[in-house]
Amino acid sequence: MEEYLILMRLDFLTKGEKPSPEQLEIYMKQYHEWVNEIISKKKFISGIGLSKEGKVIRSKQIVTDGPFVETKESLAGFIIIHAENWEDAVGIAKKCPILGGEGNSVEVRMVKGTHQN
Repeated sequence: MEEYLILMRLDFLTKGEKPSPEQLEIYMKQYHEWVNEIISKKKFISGIGLSKEGKVIRSKQIVTDGPFVETKESLAGFIIIHAENWEDAVGIAKKCPILGGEGNSVEVRMVKGTHQN
């Protein structure tokens, strides 16, 4: 089995109304059900959610508020999974409930190596 990174991006700029607290609760429940399904298949390695706020550092040490200064999408979080192949990894990613939101996207990347101390 190979390791794959599933990046989850949300459209924070062009969305109309923000979800209500009740809607957010439903979305989080759907997300946890999706992750629990991956865990039950023993394919989950790790994952983390990210805040909307951030800083972007460019060459020449230019720091700007971000992460969505020039794009409508912002990285919301990621998980790392085990998958048999690309088809398996994409099949898992297609079930990500964030894809129910207009303008949202999920990206799948194979992990090619890790940094270790």
